[in-house]
Amino acid sequence: MPSRLNPYLSFAGDAREAMEFYQRIFGGELTVSTFGEFGADDSPIADKVMHAQLETPSGFTLMASDTPPGREHNPGDNITVSLSGDDSDDLRGYWEQLSGGGTVLMPLEKQIWGDEFGQCTDQFGIPWMVNIGAPRA
Repeated sequence: MPSRLNPYLSFAGDAREAMEFYQRIFGGELTVSTFGEFGADDSPIADKVMHAQLETPSGFTLMASDTPPGREHNPGDNITVSLSGDDSDDLRGYWEQLSGGGTVLMPLEKQIWGDEFGQCTDQFGIPWMVNIGAPRA
């Protein structure tokens, strides 16, 4: 998959409803994963959205999640730029440059879903997520 750049929205518990709303508007295929599916099945947030992705027929990609406990949710400040793909050299290079001089919120490392993932805020205050897809068998 080539690298791509798209918005990533954060919600205060209604990410599923919001993404279903956007799907009704834009059409396309919506996939939703909950926190419970990734090990938080006994948690009060088990049914909340860990990651949702809408791929539209027009080529739009919109991603979203519910804000986990302990993280601040500020409407208006709830958009992050997401870089994802499987070109690990390019994506690691982007990560190094974006996080250099900024703040690393989550180091770029292997995650429970098998990909490498990291979050940072660049030197200009823009939040970024980088996801490097694991090689598929």
